[in-house]
Amino acid sequence: MIYDEEFETLPREALEAIQLKRLQDLAERVYATVPFYKKAFDEKGVKPGDIKHLEDLHKLPFTMKQDLRDNYPFGMFASPMETVVRIHASSGTTGKPTVVGYTRRDINTWAELMARTLAAAGAHKGDIVHNAYGYGLFTGGLGFHYGAERLGASVIPVSGGNTKRQILLMRDFGPTVLTATPSYSLHLCDVAADEGLDFRSLNFRIGVFGAEPWTENMRKEIENKLGLEAMDIYGLSEIIGPGVSVECIEAKNGLHIFEDHFIPEIIDPATGEPLGYGKIGELVFTTLTKQAFPLIRYRTRDLSVLYREPCRCGRTLVRMGRITGRSDDMLIIRGVNVFPSQIESVLMASEGVAPHYVLVVDRKDRMDTLEVQVEISEEVFSDAVKDLQQREKRIEKDIKDLLGVSCKVRLVEPKTIQRSQGKAQRVIDKRQP
Repeated sequence: MIYDEEFETLPREALEAIQLKRLQDLAERVYATVPFYKKAFDEKGVKPGDIKHLEDLHKLPFTMKQDLRDNYPFGMFASPMETVVRIHASSGTTGKPTVVGYTRRDINTWAELMARTLAAAGAHKGDIVHNAYGYGLFTGGLGFHYGAERLGASVIPVSGGNTKRQILLMRDFGPTVLTATPSYSLHLCDVAADEGLDFRSLNFRIGVFGAEPWTENMRKEIENKLGLEAMDIYGLSEIIGPGVSVECIEAKNGLHIFEDHFIPEIIDPATGEPLGYGKIGELVFTTLTKQAFPLIRYRTRDLSVLYREPCRCGRTLVRMGRITGRSDDMLIIRGVNVFPSQIESVLMASEGVAPHYVLVVDRKDRMDTLEVQVEISEEVFSDAVKDLQQREKRIEKDIKDLLGVSCKVRLVEPKTIQRSQGKAQRVIDKRQP
């Protein structure tokens, strides 16, 4: 289903004309209202009037997460505080939180984008949405909530936590759409099994999962265990929250970016130079319609790829590939670049392990070490020690073959790795800076 056919199926020329007009208006507005951008434009020697073509976007400065922290809390806002009706913020685990604001129009825009997102993923009016994303300063819960209501669906605002109670509500209320992080969806399945309930017997038809990188193999795991179609979404608080891009249920082949609201770019993370379609690099977004907190060329640090090939769903929007990792949480192990998602792909292809793992990085005798702790499945828990050791060696070899780095794999008992109600913590880095 296409929620907004007018904009989602625009011919390319018409879409780019809208983008250019909105980009020109955006440049004028931030130059006049945000001191950070006036200074950044001046340092680059560019004026808003220099934006004559879409390609002129590359003349504009990048915005980094540190810029948001340096202007904490409201220094990046382009609207006066009396017009700001909502404030969200990141968790701030790596420094000051990044603070984002929304005007009333921003909230309406966000609800529309999330209605588009859910419709593309296969939801419709009449669905019951079990929303297990966290409510609060995190944008996930409220983003999905407003979008589902705009779509005309019923919403169960259950948030994260109280997992046993969630299973009870799922059984009694009969929701048809699950929204959660992929790791928490698997935790819900495990708890349901503990309660004697086969998750596949519930009424769920689709699940809309995001907020953390996940692999195609994890998708298969989720679909097999939960008995639903697992759809990938993408968003980040700084850009708007969830609602930036989504897979269509017709193709499940890349995530459609809502380009009438966001201009995507792919750049070389080392040089900042633009890369062409089909090349992996760092995602950069410019927000075209946000009032309170617009951003120009925001470097997400997420690694992906853009495609322009037509999609059979009928949308003309550019698609982005699944996030393969982040340029700033990339692990360097003895000179080798390692992303958790790469190791996850090996683990999910290995028989006898569960989709719960953690990477422990340390340094011994001036040498980096990597230990992969992964749960074994209930089916192989009773295997002989020798068999388990052979499994560990097999996985170690598969990781070495893929990444060229040696690691120690340690199989641990089922349900011993801590579960997360939000984004899963995949890496514990014990190295001293």
